[in-house]
Amino acid sequence: MEPTVLHVGDYLALLNNVLHDRVPSNEILIEGEVSDYRVAQQKWVSFDLKDEKAEAVLKCFATVWQIGTPIEDGMRVHVKGFPKMYERFGTLKLNVQSIEPIGEGALKRAYDLLKKKLETEGLFDVSRKRTLPRFPKKIGLITSRDAAAYGDFLRIVNNRWGGIEIEHAHVHVQGREAVGEILGAFRYFNTLAVEERPDAIVLTRGGGGLEDLHAFNDEQVARAVYQSVIPVVVAVGHERDESLADYVADVRASTPSNAAERVVPSRADVKYELDMMLTHNEQRLQFVMDEYRTVADKIATRVGHILERERERLLAMRTRLHDRVEGWLPTLRDSIESSARMLRQVDPTRILARGYAIVHVDGAVVREAGTLAIGKEIGIQLGTGSVDAEVLRVNGKGKQKLV
Repeated sequence: MEPTVLHVGDYLALLNNVLHDRVPSNEILIEGEVSDYRVAQQKWVSFDLKDEKAEAVLKCFATVWQIGTPIEDGMRVHVKGFPKMYERFGTLKLNVQSIEPIGEGALKRAYDLLKKKLETEGLFDVSRKRTLPRFPKKIGLITSRDAAAYGDFLRIVNNRWGGIEIEHAHVHVQGREAVGEILGAFRYFNTLAVEERPDAIVLTRGGGGLEDLHAFNDEQVARAVYQSVIPVVVAVGHERDESLADYVADVRASTPSNAAERVVPSRADVKYELDMMLTHNEQRLQFVMDEYRTVADKIATRVGHILERERERLLAMRTRLHDRVEGWLPTLRDSIESSARMLRQVDPTRILARGYAIVHVDGAVVREAGTLAIGKEIGIQLGTGSVDAEVLRVNGKGKQKLV
């Protein structure tokens, strides 16, 4: 049988097909130590995965987006990926799909590196953190329904303030499914219509070591918390536990129970505040009333003084006016009597009574005889009574007969 002749590219393609079909890559985690870790053009990642027990080396290739966790030489990691023969290099490499540090040392180092990175980018900046609404109507809860944190949170919320709607997104809080499920829960709440969104999101779980808290230290989860349009409360375990999600959250709670205390008010506290406000307002109102009463009393007193002063002034004016009138009356009486005497002296009736008469024509007094015409009718006013006459002579001229 003649052998099959293949070009190099075809042969490499055959190898890749066999590797893809025969190697269950999704079911295998490769453990080793990172060596010669490099990043090219801020995009392409390459490193060697070494075996401590044997001098075996596996070349690995990935992008920075696939890594997701800060890695450096010397870290022990679990790597998932599929083998591939690269035509350009003629080398077998592992195309990395995911990588996770293992062991407390590697996890702690990865945690420190990522924390420094996120802090440099400003994800922990206090100035960007939002306050929670005082009286939320709806809360989004992201945790496992099987975790004690779930029951603790609900119990405290209901004890402190009932009637709040809790929408629970069930997720794994550790293990390989945790990161994806937590990211999905954040996407769900943040893509709801504005009127359907919760007033706050609570991401919580019990305490644990670095391996247990891996999902809460994941860069994607930290960025999901940072990018949430809804304020986020993160509560992990006990007070000694801390995660990167804690630092990014708008509010960090020490425990799931503390998260419930931070999110909803206490009935007793609100009642106390209302009582204090009522007492304060009553005292303030009483103070204001007392102030107004004092001012009113001062005004009344001052007005009373002014009225009394004006009354006294009017009495004094009346007294002065009375005294002046009393002083004027004799003088006025003498003046009137003197005027009366003068009038009596010039009273024409008195002159007429002595035999004089007043001649008038058409109501006008005749002072000169030359102004009269013969035959003109005249009126003569006597001391007692009057007569009508006709002019017969004027200055010796005219008729002799006198009527």
